[in-house]
Amino acid sequence: MTSHPAPLPRTRIDDIFARLKTEGRAALVTFVEAGDPDEATSQALLDALPAAGADIIEFGMPFTDPMADGPVIQAAGLRALHAGQTLRRTLAMVKAFRSTNDATPLVLMGYFNPIYVYGVEAFVRDARAAGVDGLIVVDLPPEEDDELCLPAMAAGLNFIRLATPTTDAARLPKVLQNTSGFVYYVSINGITGAAEPDYSQVEHAVARLRAHTDLPICVGFGVRNAAAARAIATHADGVVVGTALISALAGTLDQQGHATGTTRGKVVDLVQALSQGVHAAQRG
Repeated sequence: MTSHPAPLPRTRIDDIFARLKTEGRAALVTFVEAGDPDEATSQALLDALPAAGADIIEFGMPFTDPMADGPVIQAAGLRALHAGQTLRRTLAMVKAFRSTNDATPLVLMGYFNPIYVYGVEAFVRDARAAGVDGLIVVDLPPEEDDELCLPAMAAGLNFIRLATPTTDAARLPKVLQNTSGFVYYVSINGITGAAEPDYSQVEHAVARLRAHTDLPICVGFGVRNAAAARAIATHADGVVVGTALISALAGTLDQQGHATGTTRGKVVDLVQALSQGVHAAQRG
């Protein structure tokens, strides 16, 4: 097993996976973009996700050059930026969420540039104070852990890494070295939401990762419906869904890209369906 550096204080992420292990089921991890299509709608959706069935929330930090994201999530980020979303506003939304929910883990996901501009020391301090539990920063490799990973860990934040089908046995220990919370396995190559994963390979991939870490393993990229969520939840500790939720949201917007009366409900309905799929999985 890969050893981890100085132990972190127990986080909400640790708590949820411990609880779900006793229940014998996987976690549903939902991704939405902060401020999409506007701050009020985004806040209402964020607040509604746990009751709809989200066990962990990934909250996207909009960025002008989201190189690892597919067109659906890129468009969500642009909508949010055009509506005035900033990293400071995103943290304020997390704080507002925490005023009514102290249990559901929340992970900020995005790119390093906005954090660098904000200031790393100030960001990890403010993120922790707002109620953030962990970070996924897709453009910071392990070789740059000093930039953000180690400061985040020192502040008590989980730093979550991505592994892919091309992460070989020689590279994997380096990727996992300072990872905590969970490992996010990207089940297809390329940008988010771009292809269907090969579900027959999920069991093998999860087993390969388990040989290197005792952290929970969450699988995402390409999960669009309850059947897919159920298939992945059979083998993984968590199922991550993002593009499908953003697509559902985008499909409700008016011609100007503004929210309508069905926006929140459409996403909530899909989360409920995905949750039912996860709950129905027969785990070995």
